[in-house]
Amino acid sequence: MKRTGLAALTAVAALVLAACGGGGGGGQAADAGPPRPGGTLVFAVSSDAGCADPQQVGSNDSIYSMRQVVDSLTDQDPASGDIRPWLATSWQSNPQATEWTFQLRPGVTFSDGTPLDANAVKTTFDRVPSLGARGTLPKGYLAGYQGTTVTGPTSFTVRFAQPNVQFLQGTSTHSLGIFAPASAAQTDDQRCAGVVGSGPFVLQTYTKNQATILAKRAGYSWGSSLFTHPGEAYLDRAEFRVVPESGVRTGSLQSGEVDAIASIGPQDEAPLAGAGIELPSRANPGTPFGIVFNQSTPLGQDAAVREAISAAINRQEVVSAVYTSQTRPATSALASTTPDYADRSAALAFDPARAGAVLDAAGWAPGPDGIRARAGQRLTLPLIYAPVIATNRPALELVQQQLRAVGIDLQLQERPVADTATIQQSGQFTAFWLNVSRADPDILRAQYGTAGPNTFRFPAGTPLDALLTAQAGTLDEAQRTQQVAQAQEQLVGQHLVIPVAELTTTLAVGPDAHDVAFDASSRIQLHGTWKSTP
Repeated sequence: MKRTGLAALTAVAALVLAACGGGGGGGQAADAGPPRPGGTLVFAVSSDAGCADPQQVGSNDSIYSMRQVVDSLTDQDPASGDIRPWLATSWQSNPQATEWTFQLRPGVTFSDGTPLDANAVKTTFDRVPSLGARGTLPKGYLAGYQGTTVTGPTSFTVRFAQPNVQFLQGTSTHSLGIFAPASAAQTDDQRCAGVVGSGPFVLQTYTKNQATILAKRAGYSWGSSLFTHPGEAYLDRAEFRVVPESGVRTGSLQSGEVDAIASIGPQDEAPLAGAGIELPSRANPGTPFGIVFNQSTPLGQDAAVREAISAAINRQEVVSAVYTSQTRPATSALASTTPDYADRSAALAFDPARAGAVLDAAGWAPGPDGIRARAGQRLTLPLIYAPVIATNRPALELVQQQLRAVGIDLQLQERPVADTATIQQSGQFTAFWLNVSRADPDILRAQYGTAGPNTFRFPAGTPLDALLTAQAGTLDEAQRTQQVAQAQEQLVGQHLVIPVAELTTTLAVGPDAHDVAFDASSRIQLHGTWKSTP
């Protein structure tokens, strides 16, 4: 099957174990002997979303731990993009892609002992549409959801009001991981204290902004067909510590206090590599880091301002100065590793002279301090960002300098990651700096379509909106590729979004940790991870 397996609407595959592609890392595994069970992996991250519910987190730092707690119906091969069995052994769609029928593995249980059957899947999916602001991702994957019909203990059909081609890939994500019915029934805030899943690890304790501690699930035997070994995870425990300071994370790894860290800066690469620490990396699919406007605000509706901002940003300079050596400048509204990516780099060229000319023509004249103004209003752009990775602030400070050079006053407003969903839902913002990782081009509809949450207040009834809706229901892969390419052309050509840098996830993994694997969305999977010194 190509990409998400939509070329053939039926996928029946044996649960044969396969090596997990797309990266991994840690500790010179070839010299460490065979994997051994036991030990605790200590992983330092830079932030915490303030919630321990996989369906209500969107930042990688929180997804890293929550991915281990829930299993998904399917998995996605990081190398090929193919959809592979996990909890589901087979699936098929009707010709319109409005109904998806699945067969489950028998004998799976949640960590509270209840069975993971078709009713549990129905309960999980039925709850998603009522999630609040933090549940944007799963609600997007279930757009047009009409319900789930259970036809047997291990058989069910998911129904949609309109064709939903992207749903199959959505079933491979943490956002549609399956919950025990008792967890699914809880309120949003109750679920943020922790949920019960069927994954290879169980949430032991969660302390907001401090640590998430996982314990191995005894008796686990229903892993993804992409997992590298059957049965239980090797590790006894995994501890995710929140360490905001980049230097402290790096020092803790070098001293052996932690086994792995996220959010590696360019200044860390040479010292860590010189100390014998591996730096596995993988480019993230989805939307690149960039500026997204609230289209209902005056600046968001000002085409000249949007064009000038895009032309004034030197993306290569930002990437070279701030990010790790594997990082690439953004060249479209999708990252280059996303299926159906289309190169729009010509529309993203660095051209400060053009930026100035566009602003001049629109009546934005330079003031005494160099900042432009029009009709008494200074050209000030308040931009909200969250410190989800260490590179966000330095990248934006450099963008701030670049925009000031053409007379735009970029005002940086840092907000806790736990607050961003609420701010977006309120509409009380002008622009956000963010990215979203997903290995399917439908992320564009989830972010910028008007039928869902429409966080950025895009207008309905536009050609762009029609394209985003159409691609979600198009079964013909070539036609869908064309629609997605046209959507990227409009997003970038009209500067509705201003992509700046593709996110490349670079970890640092110490010599005692092995096989920290990336999944298709460049998050980590710890089922096959092990310690040489438990």
